[in-house]
Amino acid sequence: MNKVYSDTGNVLLGLEEAQNNRLAQPSQFAEYTVLLIEEGRGIFHADFASFAFTAPVLLFSTPQQSIYIKEAQSLKYTMLQFHSDFYCIEYHRNEVACNGLLFNNIYIEPSLKLSAQQLESYIQIINQITSEFRQPDPSDIVLRAYLQLFLAKSSSIKLNTGEKQKVIKDEKMELFKQLLEKHFLTLHKPGDYASLLSMSPNNFSRQCNRCFNKTPSQMIQERLILEAKKQLHLTRLSIKEIAFALKFEDEYYFSRFFKKMTKISPQAFRSTTGISIVADLSS
Repeated sequence: MNKVYSDTGNVLLGLEEAQNNRLAQPSQFAEYTVLLIEEGRGIFHADFASFAFTAPVLLFSTPQQSIYIKEAQSLKYTMLQFHSDFYCIEYHRNEVACNGLLFNNIYIEPSLKLSAQQLESYIQIINQITSEFRQPDPSDIVLRAYLQLFLAKSSSIKLNTGEKQKVIKDEKMELFKQLLEKHFLTLHKPGDYASLLSMSPNNFSRQCNRCFNKTPSQMIQERLILEAKKQLHLTRLSIKEIAFALKFEDEYYFSRFFKKMTKISPQAFRSTTGISIVADLSS
């Protein structure tokens, strides 16, 4: 296992090869996590979502998501993790274009199917990272460059292969996405969206499950939590101010809701993930 630590002892960059399923039980990490699955298959669970995968594939998760792999068969994978303090995907969005594509998107699977040739290219990058770790004095600049290459390559493949649109096309569900983005702060019941879509609640639920593999309630809650995580990570607003911005009655109700959904309090989330450097750029 190879890791770079901050002065305070936090993991900034980590690389671990696993022959068995280390993620058999739910785990939460303060870092962004990418699994390069070279062999095997299973079912990947990330918070509200779950889906089957077969190697070779990349799986992505954001800080403090609850992730685990069930029904694993002959797994061989490498786990690459990085903290936002080491590489801020929001700050480097123009270079890697991964935020909203590989991470932080509730509408598409956080995965990327690879060809044998693409898998080999990722293994080469992993080997280069490993080689740098083995140097007497590993260079953060070099490691950061390899990580940027890894993410930029993933974004490029996902865009060029049409993986960005890996959902079943459905006019009503496309409209639901637009409505959810517009009203998630104020409309929290599936019936509200079913009415706007002129659909029966049962039909709406079936279509939502078919397109997104999630219930309408899960979609609504996940969108609200995603916004809360953004506010906690990308701004210096207080917990009380964030609760107000998200239309909660008070900060205590917001904190209870956030912890129920994520298994961690808003303050703990902010403490472990940190506040992004983009929080100060606007000023």
